[in-house]
Amino acid sequence: MTAPPGLDLAAARQVLHDQPFSRLLGARLTAFGDGAATLEIDIREELHQQNGFLHGGVLSYAADNALTFAAGTTLGPHVLTGGFSVQYLRPAAGRTLRARAEVVHAGRRRAVVRCDLLTLAEDGTETLCAVAQGTVLPVRTP
Repeated sequence: MTAPPGLDLAAARQVLHDQPFSRLLGARLTAFGDGAATLEIDIREELHQQNGFLHGGVLSYAADNALTFAAGTTLGPHVLTGGFSVQYLRPAAGRTLRARAEVVHAGRRRAVVRCDLLTLAEDGTETLCAVAQGTVLPVRTP
């Protein structure tokens, strides 16, 4: 599975940059193509919840965007999340959140995508903190 014509890492990064909320969080795409995408966010204090862990809403945001970008590599640039679920496995703590998504199945009308949400420690060690799965739908543009 290769990305549709004109849709590469640089173009995907521009799409992400065009989302004001993504800029607010400091999200960045580090990989894009071949049915997969990886999104990263530096973990900082203002993204924590009351117990000092990364807020679940940030994890959900990362899953949603990673799922959608991964699906975009197979469905094209005009896609929307149809729905997704997140299972939190452990509190998220570390220096970076990494959302690594991969298309499980892609048809003409939808893609099913799964995503591992990991935190990276200072030494680069990854810890799985949540998993997500969702559907992404192609949309017609005017």
